[in-house]
Amino acid sequence: MDVTNSAVWFTVSFVLIAAIAIKIAKGRTMLGSRCTMPTPPVVDGISLIRLLHLLLTKGLRAMIHDQHKSMGSVFTVSFFGIKLTFLVGPEILSHFYQGAESEISHGNMLDFMVPMFGKEVGYGVDFTTRYEQIRFYSDALARPSKLRVHVDPMLEEVEDYFAKWGQDGIIDLKHELGLLLMLISSRCLLGKEVRDKMFDEIHTLFHELDNGMHISSVLFPYAPTPVNRRRDRAHSKLSEIFAEIVRSRRSSNQVEKKDVLQNLIDSKYKDGRSTTEREVIGMIMLLLFGGKHNSTVAGTWTGAHLLNCARSVAAVVEEQKQLVRKYGNHVDYNVLLEMDTLHCSIKEALRMHPPAAIFFRKVHKNFTVQTKEGHEYEIPRGHTIASPILFNSNLPHIYKDPDVYDPSRFGRERQEDKIGGKFAYAAFSCGRHTCVGEAYTYMQIKVVWSYLLRNFELKLISPFPETDWGKLVPEPKGKVMVGYKRRQLPIT
Repeated sequence: MDVTNSAVWFTVSFVLIAAIAIKIAKGRTMLGSRCTMPTPPVVDGISLIRLLHLLLTKGLRAMIHDQHKSMGSVFTVSFFGIKLTFLVGPEILSHFYQGAESEISHGNMLDFMVPMFGKEVGYGVDFTTRYEQIRFYSDALARPSKLRVHVDPMLEEVEDYFAKWGQDGIIDLKHELGLLLMLISSRCLLGKEVRDKMFDEIHTLFHELDNGMHISSVLFPYAPTPVNRRRDRAHSKLSEIFAEIVRSRRSSNQVEKKDVLQNLIDSKYKDGRSTTEREVIGMIMLLLFGGKHNSTVAGTWTGAHLLNCARSVAAVVEEQKQLVRKYGNHVDYNVLLEMDTLHCSIKEALRMHPPAAIFFRKVHKNFTVQTKEGHEYEIPRGHTIASPILFNSNLPHIYKDPDVYDPSRFGRERQEDKIGGKFAYAAFSCGRHTCVGEAYTYMQIKVVWSYLLRNFELKLISPFPETDWGKLVPEPKGKVMVGYKRRQLPIT
């Protein structure tokens, strides 16, 4: 990693860590309880100064590697009166991902999502309501029966979009995927009629809403900044648009039942209560945002790595040839499931570029962890704990040559993530917090990239992109320029 670039990112990173830790602590102030076992070793005083120097000059991975080597898999950084405990390695993450909400939670660190999507959904509501809303998402997106329904609309959007490309040319991959995936999300989540009539306006407003993911808005979501004001105007206008759509759906006897919006309108809580208009608006905005934003980032990183690695792109092209020989040009849900090499290629890109560099939790009840070296520590309530995904995804005892893009590490012969343990791969989080949109995300990206690989010769024109750490979800920095030329995939 370039030291100059890493210094900029990790300066931002440290401020982010400090601010979030303080923010969580303010959310629920707790007196530390007495521990009956050893607590983790602490980095403070002169050691803290050394840690900060390493963070700013070499980067987060180097800093954690240094502390991991000298202090072990569990250590606490003490600063500004805050105790931030790092958990390094999958063997000590069970409680982090599976602990009860009363014992370990996000605290109020995700408050920035409230002005983006509304106080009626997500982290604007209590845990019980939020958990039921997650069930609504899962019912609409995670079940194979629902995923199958979305394949044909996705394919139609992809074919129509790429039909507008010329015989050859140069495009910005990040921009093109962002536009296409917004079309797909609008079609599958809102329905064809809404997508046809209102796409341009909705796409523009979601671009403004995206400002809510900027680090300044994450740390200070209610500050009267220009970025936050644009976010709030976009939220207000989107709410008006979706309110009209929901009212129209509820008053009409002729409703398209297959899109996600209708699933959310028809959803009921366990007490029999129907979802309200404001709840449906917030949930569909959250899903649209995630469906477009995260998939665009993952799809762009996947493409950049494939086109930067001749061996990997040859492997995914050969897989497409085999599928064309077997099924012709037909693609459905079952064919997508057979795209194992492409699936592993996406998974490897997400391992190297996880949507979040670090996950945080607030401890409400003491718990213990045991490291693979056999050391046992008690984590006191009041601590903020961190799972550094960026580091845990690159542990060399789990992932061979972790800095090398190698999708075959997830193939049947190696399965490095499964051998590494239940929490070795956490791009979509794990346990209670696993993202319900994981299967939908993979499906979207497979539909897009299988079509590109079958119909175009592609070449990365610009240098391999650096990472833009100015967003909460790190994305490729700047334009990702790709040259294309139409072709029919040779299958002999």
